[in-house]
Amino acid sequence: MTHSPASQQYREKQAGDLQPGDFVFLPGDGPAEEIASIEVQDDDYGVAALLLVTTVDGGIARIAAGSSVPVGAGASDGSAVPGSAVVLPPESEADADSSTSTEDEVQAAAGSAVVVPPRPQTPPAVTTPAPEELALIPEPDGTPEAVVRAAVANHKGKNGVQVLAERLAKGINTKSGSCLRDLSNLAFDLCIVLRDPDSALAVADLLNVLPFDGNPDRWASIERALALSSFICREGGQTERAAVYEKLLRAHESEETDPFKARIAAKVRQRALNEPNLYDKEIFRAIDNGNHEAEREWRFLRLESLLFLRAHGGSETLGEEELGRRIGIELDAVRA
Repeated sequence: MTHSPASQQYREKQAGDLQPGDFVFLPGDGPAEEIASIEVQDDDYGVAALLLVTTVDGGIARIAAGSSVPVGAGASDGSAVPGSAVVLPPESEADADSSTSTEDEVQAAAGSAVVVPPRPQTPPAVTTPAPEELALIPEPDGTPEAVVRAAVANHKGKNGVQVLAERLAKGINTKSGSCLRDLSNLAFDLCIVLRDPDSALAVADLLNVLPFDGNPDRWASIERALALSSFICREGGQTERAAVYEKLLRAHESEETDPFKARIAAKVRQRALNEPNLYDKEIFRAIDNGNHEAEREWRFLRLESLLFLRAHGGSETLGEEELGRRIGIELDAVRA
């Protein structure tokens, strides 16, 4: 028996109306969990964009501010019937055999027993590249500023990359989110627009070696560079080097040592991979309005999403072969 929203009483609630004490169904087949805290994250324009929801049991979910989410009743407000036992299944039979419930996982209330699933005892495996793999990424040829100047040297008159290069040449600060964004944008423009993958890879490597520091805004630029670098290397037949970029892209995903939090985070990630935002509505709207520039910008964002998925090896809904086909379509569209 599963405990999905379809098999329990639940209702939809706007994400912006959630509050501590509500019981929300996290991604997957688990029961509704009580919200302990909610952190609201704004977008670059200062508008609430993302809710980081933490439950009493340590579950974590990222919810778009405009989403509707399934919420249900908790044991405290009558979902557990007095005199009955509600037993939630473990993740697998192996989990049930290898771990036992502790006192804080068994609660007696009004003659009923609520048993939560046993938690796996082993943390997820770490996928950080080995030193010999990292050696496949060459050292920069000179200072970061020199690398940028060399990358755009053959593209005189291309205002987009020249403006970025001039700004970066004044000094590259890897602690600055705007600086990392400029580097990432320069790498994309060099590869996608100007068809100069070698120069793009040299710029991207200034970002690729930076670790995840807990700041999602800075990491977004590094993530883009790693996905682009994986694509460039796979297209150029450098599969071993591409695999290094892909490991770096996923390395921070295995840093969570709490098995329960890691499992929830993995479910959220898999949902995002299976249901990626490919900007279909925005692209169709731009086409209907005859706005070719807007269409191109949205297709550029779709291309970034597809490259990210390909660097993850695809998903349950989009395999590598299909991703390769779609990437080819978007490349032709943005370069047209």
